[in-house]
Amino acid sequence: MNHREVAEELVTKLGGKNNVISAAHCATRLRLVIEDESQIDKNAIEELDGVKGAFSSSGQFQIIFGTGIVNKVYQHFAPLVGVSKEENNPKKSESHGDAAKRKMNPFARFARTLSNIFVPIIPAIVAAGMLMGLLGLMKTYNWVDPESGLFVMLDMFSSAAFIILPILIGYSAAKEFGANSYLGAVIGGIMIHPNLLNPWGLSNAEPSTLDFFGFGVEMLGYQGTVIPVLLTVYIMAQIEKGLRKVIPNVIDLLVTPFLTVILTGFVALLVVGPLGRVLGNGITTVLDVVYNSAGPIAGLLFGGLYSTIVLTGVHHSFHAIEAELLNVGGNYLLPIWAMANVAQGGATLAVFFKTKNKKTKEIALPAAVSTFLGITEPAIFGVNLKYRRPFIGAAIGGALGGAYVVFTQVMANGIGLTGIPQFAIVQDPINYGIGFIIAVVGAFMATLLLGWKEESK
Repeated sequence: MNHREVAEELVTKLGGKNNVISAAHCATRLRLVIEDESQIDKNAIEELDGVKGAFSSSGQFQIIFGTGIVNKVYQHFAPLVGVSKEENNPKKSESHGDAAKRKMNPFARFARTLSNIFVPIIPAIVAAGMLMGLLGLMKTYNWVDPESGLFVMLDMFSSAAFIILPILIGYSAAKEFGANSYLGAVIGGIMIHPNLLNPWGLSNAEPSTLDFFGFGVEMLGYQGTVIPVLLTVYIMAQIEKGLRKVIPNVIDLLVTPFLTVILTGFVALLVVGPLGRVLGNGITTVLDVVYNSAGPIAGLLFGGLYSTIVLTGVHHSFHAIEAELLNVGGNYLLPIWAMANVAQGGATLAVFFKTKNKKTKEIALPAAVSTFLGITEPAIFGVNLKYRRPFIGAAIGGALGGAYVVFTQVMANGIGLTGIPQFAIVQDPINYGIGFIIAVVGAFMATLLLGWKEESK
């Protein structure tokens, strides 16, 4: 394909360069914020060479090209609409994320904010989860003596990301909230200070109580927690912004960080931290009750509905809940999401084998493969949602797989990885693999039974 010609035609079919407010791209999609989406010729865009689908979601018009191709198209597209391709920055003063958020409803904006905070942290949690999986294999099959130096060091490596999680979240959240990211990291550091009892691995120890002007402060750290540091850093951002408005520029560098850390530190340890801990424990308790009482029915519902939730963009907010679950034994939500994702691949495979449309065949096979590697957008938006009934077939497969992984209590040691890559962080690879097969085959058969209306082209 000629990437330059595709980019030029794309600009025309989007209503001209002046209709594109900002542009960016991810691994598979061109993400655009459009002034007036009524000017877009969506059907014509979907017929362009290399395009696997197009849809509007989360304040953006997104065009699926696939891994590798999107980068090459963007290189030519960016200059045509006035975007700096080197920095991947929009042509106007506001960032692409801000432009997209401006077009979202409040709930979608909240979900996107959480996503922006947690997505950069996922590699650290994935690495820790894979190390935990490796340690589990070493211990189960007696590969290494648990008292050996190798095992002890690997155990240190695996737990580090969760111990310093408040620092990672503090840095990322402060950046997202428009505050100094290093101050956010300092606040996270305060919440896991060595003077506070580390609950990570020391759950049976009793924390001491500090007398603070007559108030008893429980000296318990926040290692591995999520909600307390999120709330605290949000307040820190408001404090810092407020101080910068009233403190003279000549002393701003000295006074603002000083007062921000002191005020936020007190807020963290005296008010927001304890309340955030209660809120986080409440959320995980409710989920545990649903998980343990409803069992496979919960997996059936969550696995069947997850892909529909993805369409709204609300799934981005789940990272915070999943990270909180890791602090209490394991992430049982991620295997359910994985079943829903691979089921989309099963439905897309059914379309591939039955369709007589050449372009659909070209899109369907690589889209199905990508779902098994954890990337679902080409399958959902390029094939299944386009024909509707395959999307329903995928929901059936996801429900069946979700019910199975909940029934067998499959859990993950991390967040972010689905499909085949999740084998590296899952605690029960055998039952996860069985659930994987159930979801894919179930979606494949359901899609063939439901059928769909073939396009004339």
